[in-house]
Amino acid sequence: MQESKHKWIRFCGEVLILVALFTAVQYAITAGLLNMYYQINLTSMCINIILAVSLNLINGFTGQLSLGHAGFMAVGAYSAVIMTQFLGQPFAIGIIAACVAAAIAGFIIGVPTLRLKGDYLAIATLAFGEIIRVVLMNIDYVNGPAGVVGISKLTTWPVLYWSMIITILVVVNLINSSYGRAIVSVREDEVAAELMGINTTRYKVIAFVIGAMFAGLAGALYAHFFYIIKPETFNFLKSFDILVMVVLGGLGSTTGAIIAAIFITALTAALQSFPAIRMILYALILIIVMIYRPQGLMGNKEFSRETFNRIWGGRK
Repeated sequence: MQESKHKWIRFCGEVLILVALFTAVQYAITAGLLNMYYQINLTSMCINIILAVSLNLINGFTGQLSLGHAGFMAVGAYSAVIMTQFLGQPFAIGIIAACVAAAIAGFIIGVPTLRLKGDYLAIATLAFGEIIRVVLMNIDYVNGPAGVVGISKLTTWPVLYWSMIITILVVVNLINSSYGRAIVSVREDEVAAELMGINTTRYKVIAFVIGAMFAGLAGALYAHFFYIIKPETFNFLKSFDILVMVVLGGLGSTTGAIIAAIFITALTAALQSFPAIRMILYALILIIVMIYRPQGLMGNKEFSRETFNRIWGGRK
């Protein structure tokens, strides 16, 4: 009884923190304390967190090397724009369409490719991302290489923030469930998992589809904030950006993915006038991490209440 009471108190405290953070930023936006520059960076940060957390589900927790995450983002972005701009549907319908379309694309790609392993899987997912980009460039309905411009700005702070929170909660709860334990077992030893009777392909596809779905969500949010989308926006470099966040944060750490997404977004904003230097710094950061911290900033650890208590207790 006492334990249940403590859990309820902790839960209420966490909800209050989330609501307080949301309210503080919403007030800052409404009061004009955050200009457009900071709003753009804040939006990019939240979208990158969604992308990093969703790719970490595939690359980190499942142990599958996917290099085509930007392709699912493109599917979501264009699906949402078609629904809202071309068909006049509400943004909620556009978001649902983006998630469903990206999930279907993830299933279509995942079923055949996830039977592959290692470099073969990486090449297959990379090819998928490039195929999506080339196909979009040749579809006149969405203006080909010119892309779609004048997209309505429908991505508000409430939609953005709670989409990010839902993504994190779904991934965290999935990993802590029986499905999550099966997914992690694939990463640890796929042969042993198969010998234990686990259908490894099934769980890899589940993780892949969920990761693709949230990438589609990120694409929908992106398209309806930045007014314009082009096929080139979702090229291999975008997939590489997301991969850098996952590797930097630590494969298998949701906390690490969030921290790395925030860091990379801030670095990108600081160097937006020097794109060449940005890519060089990315490479240097990866080299340094691989040498001195090959497991990433967090490894496969999470920053939990227990971690905070140990740190706080150690300072007393």
